[in-house]
Amino acid sequence: PSFGFLFDIDGVLVRGRTPIPAAKTAFQKLVNSQGQFLVPVVFVTNAGNCLRQKKADQLSHLLGVPISQDQVMMSHSPLRVFKRYHDKCVLVSGQGPLLDIAQDLGFCQPITIETLREKHPLLDVVDHDRRPNVLVTISVVLFGEPIRWETNLQLIIDVLLTSGYPGNPYHRESYPHIPVLACNMDLMWVAEAQSPRFGHGTFMVCLENIYKKITGKDLKYEALMGKPSKLTYQYAEYLVRAQVAERQWKQPIQTLYAVGGSATLSQDEEIDHSWEDEFALAAAARCRSVLVCTGVYNPHTEVPLDPRESVTETVFHGHRDFRFDPGLVEPDHIVPDVDAAVDLVFRLENFAP
Repeated sequence: PSFGFLFDIDGVLVRGRTPIPAAKTAFQKLVNSQGQFLVPVVFVTNAGNCLRQKKADQLSHLLGVPISQDQVMMSHSPLRVFKRYHDKCVLVSGQGPLLDIAQDLGFCQPITIETLREKHPLLDVVDHDRRPNVLVTISVVLFGEPIRWETNLQLIIDVLLTSGYPGNPYHRESYPHIPVLACNMDLMWVAEAQSPRFGHGTFMVCLENIYKKITGKDLKYEALMGKPSKLTYQYAEYLVRAQVAERQWKQPIQTLYAVGGSATLSQDEEIDHSWEDEFALAAAARCRSVLVCTGVYNPHTEVPLDPRESVTETVFHGHRDFRFDPGLVEPDHIVPDVDAAVDLVFRLENFAP
């Protein structure tokens, strides 16, 4: 094969925990009689509340085909390349087995909001024997939306305004604040409910606005990952190339087809891109978007041709730090569901399984 698939999950393959009927049909076309994939496939999800293996097991059960964890990209997967933070004490926010997730990604000293709230280990400096010899710098990693928003918002703000020592008085010298890395910027997502639900992007909007209201300054991110960040698509392509190497396919991958429930493709964010050195040069010549109508997409929403009209003529649900480009929210193809997407790509590529 000279092409590969990047599949979104929510709204494309499942709604909440219910599989979309077209998904099973589609994936029977993508594997041979031994259950091996005929083309490289990566599942790209903005979910971040579990390990890759658990998501792979869930997908295998729902789709009826064997899926390995190496085919799954969670919103937090690119954190593996941020090795300069792996040996630092990091505060992790979200839900699910956060410590297991953080350690699987390479973090050696993760602490949770619950640990910070209950034990305050870094504040125990009355006993001189337990004082740290040097100031411990905490980074903040936002995996996904937490369950108790008010607790997480309060303690993350405490950490940012005290340079990692919550409980101490706020001080103005704490800006620029300690590094913040965020996964999953989805403002809303589709589950079983008739209307979209709040996503981690909504939590981030709250955090950003509280921080600015208190300090008068913008909250800064060291990195943003999850669709539609450039980092996420580069990491997804890295996983595609790993599959090609493992299967010893000789032909290089020329085209990636991103099948999703919203139209936005990779957008460039206004932050540091030093992480790009972690990847080999991209090999695919192009990425094509295939929009399915089973997700968040509203076919009646129009995007203005003039980007300058975007603020007044359309509501941009992307993250604050992304540059709005109407061309990136116009899909290359629109199809009813994921089964139709697979059929379309096979026709475009003249591929006969």
